[in-house]
Amino acid sequence: MSVDLSSLTFLLVEDSAYMRTILRTMLQGFGARRIVEAEDGASGLEAMDRANPDILIMDWVMPILDGADMVRMIRSPNNPFAYIPIIMVTAHTERSRIVEARRLGVHELLSKPISAKALYQRVSSVVLHPRDFIKTATYFGPAPREIRNRQKIWQGAPGGPGDPNGPQGAQPKPDVAAIG
Repeated sequence: MSVDLSSLTFLLVEDSAYMRTILRTMLQGFGARRIVEAEDGASGLEAMDRANPDILIMDWVMPILDGADMVRMIRSPNNPFAYIPIIMVTAHTERSRIVEARRLGVHELLSKPISAKALYQRVSSVVLHPRDFIKTATYFGPAPREIRNRQKIWQGAPGGPGDPNGPQGAQPKPDVAAIG
């Protein structure tokens, strides 16, 4: 299914000019026409006020104000951009980072090196499947996705726990895309 991105405004917050060029070029290839760029978290927050973006794509590791700190500031319930979909880009995809991204209220995580397909999937996900937001004493952000039939999926998967030819007790790898 194709998603029309021509009416959406994207904010790219990435300290690497080269990576911003890659992301911008991919988004333009998908049909995006309004793309605003910032080189760090502090200038990203300023750009949000000017651009009023629909989707935020940001790097995790940046100078001045990193991605995690920027998300914490945005996900304040009284911030006018508190409900913006956030796609976090990072080369650090260890489990602790994935868990932290979820706790911060990130919608999608995109691992470097980035492919056009992976970026399109993440953008499509936040456009086609918007999530309600929840607020608890310790969390404000998108509601976690429901994982349906997880047991059935892994029991019947080739090489999974239910496969008599596969390793017994195999554990599924975390899906970086599905952090929520």
